Amino acid sequence: MKGHEAVIQFDAEDQIFLGRGVGTRYMIAFGGETVDELEVSFRNVIEDYLTDCQRMDKDPDKPCSGRLNLGISPELHRQAVIRAQVDGVRFNTLVETAIATHLHTQ
Repeated sequence: MKGHEAVIQFDAEDQIFLGRGVGTRYMIAFGGETVDELEVSFRNVIEDYLTDCQRMDKDPDKPCSGRLNLGISPELHRQAVIRAQVDGVRFNTLVETAIATHLHTQ
C-alpha cells in the first residue's frame, strides 16, 4: 500500500489476523477477521499515518544512516575480510553486495 509493507500473523486463539507496518518512523498496527478486513484496515491505517506525518511535517519512513554495527562470529568476519581482499574490493563493498544479493533473491 503506497510503498509500505507489513508483517502479518494469525492469532488462532482469537481468530484474527494482526499486522504491523515495517520501515515506518512510528508504529503502525492493524487487524481483521478476514483477509478483506485486514486489507481494508491496512489501507485505512496507512492513509491515517501518512496524513498524520504530513500534518506533523515528518517523513513517514524510518530514517537509516547507512552505517551498520554488526555482531558476527570472528571466524565469519575473518572469512569475509579475506574474501574482500581476494576479490580486490573494500570490506564495506563486499557486505553491501551480499545484502543486496540476498534482498534481490527473496
